Amino acid sequence: MSYHQARRTIFLVASLLGTMVILSSSYLSAQSSIEIGKGIYEQKCAMCHGKEGKGDGAPAALLDPKPRDLTSGKYKFRSTESGSIPTDDDIMKSVKSGLHGTSMPDWGAFLGEDSLRAVVQYIKMLSPRFTTEKPRTVTMGAAIPSSASSIATGKKVYERLQCAACHGTDGKGTNAVQAEFQDEWGNELAATNLTEPWIFRGGSTARDIHLRFRTGLDGTPMPSYKGTASDAEMWHLANYVLSLARKPVWTMNEQELRSFYDELDRKAKVNPVQRGKYLVETMACASCHSQYRDDGTLIPGTQLSGGLTFESYPYGAYVSRNLTSDKETGLGEWTDEEIKRVLTTGIKRDGSKMLPFPMPWMAFSHLTEGDLNAIVTYLRTVPPVNHKIPDPQKLGFFAYLWGKFRVLILKEQIPGHTYPMKSSASN
Repeated sequence: MSYHQARRTIFLVASLLGTMVILSSSYLSAQSSIEIGKGIYEQKCAMCHGKEGKGDGAPAALLDPKPRDLTSGKYKFRSTESGSIPTDDDIMKSVKSGLHGTSMPDWGAFLGEDSLRAVVQYIKMLSPRFTTEKPRTVTMGAAIPSSASSIATGKKVYERLQCAACHGTDGKGTNAVQAEFQDEWGNELAATNLTEPWIFRGGSTARDIHLRFRTGLDGTPMPSYKGTASDAEMWHLANYVLSLARKPVWTMNEQELRSFYDELDRKAKVNPVQRGKYLVETMACASCHSQYRDDGTLIPGTQLSGGLTFESYPYGAYVSRNLTSDKETGLGEWTDEEIKRVLTTGIKRDGSKMLPFPMPWMAFSHLTEGDLNAIVTYLRTVPPVNHKIPDPQKLGFFAYLWGKFRVLILKEQIPGHTYPMKSSASN
């Protein structure tokens, strides 16, 4: 072998080794990023989205809206065509900025850019779609500035596309044909109140709203208007939707606030079932009055049927009651006054009085008569679930005194009361 041939061979071998080192380093770097993303996901995301990303974490059944099923690859807020997977930046925006009005926080306040990117890469691994499909990004025309003419045109588009069928003629549900829906997974959905743009989860700028019209919200009844409305019409429609915005309460004066809340009270009286449902959900009644598996996830169909055991030392063990309309084991045979009395005073049907915990009846003692009536009205509509609840397991008088002595005199560190995720067996 000549000198030049040897030199060329050495050069080629060195180049090949260098390339292998670079590729190996890149591979290890990618693997390291995935491991970091997995670790962050399991620590901060799996609680709601589930370990496998199916949206079935422990509190998922009680959250509204429900956590996204990341294995489906379907995302509502995207910059891609209807039915397409999102871009990395789309997922990054949701993870980093959160989704207003949901349980999804803005992780950008707690994680650095590299960590966020690692989480995004791991999230993509939860759905096989990201290995076989490419995002199909949409193309948006130039923005059309808002003006009286644009808003008027947008109103006509709103009418032509029959947006009022879901959102009402005024954007807040008035005269809507239907305002409650289900998503692809059977979860309840409500039509968005278009007069409150600060709750728009995909953003409240004209561009954000235009993008929702263009892409649709995959997995929900909200379609893409591609082929139904032109790009210009969607810009006009976005300007019209923004024109519907009411004055936020944090900018109202005293008289405006009074008028605003008087109107809410009037609507509550017109639809007491809806008001009662809102109160029961806001007060998180189902979080205690439901049954859970050993892993802490709620058993579907058991909401409000009771069965969660509370160990309250030294008082005993108490099981949450059945709040459904079942006549044998629930509230079906209770009178309205009996339900309102136990809710606000803790006095049970037999005349005995509950402790102020675990049932926090003292916190509900100041509910208005109208709200109490609405809660009762709603509970009457909850489908019956036959689930007999066992009586409290009290320690007995002497055991109770001994427990108090240990806590108050001996200063032993015994928990006052705990909330284990333990459910009674269904009957």
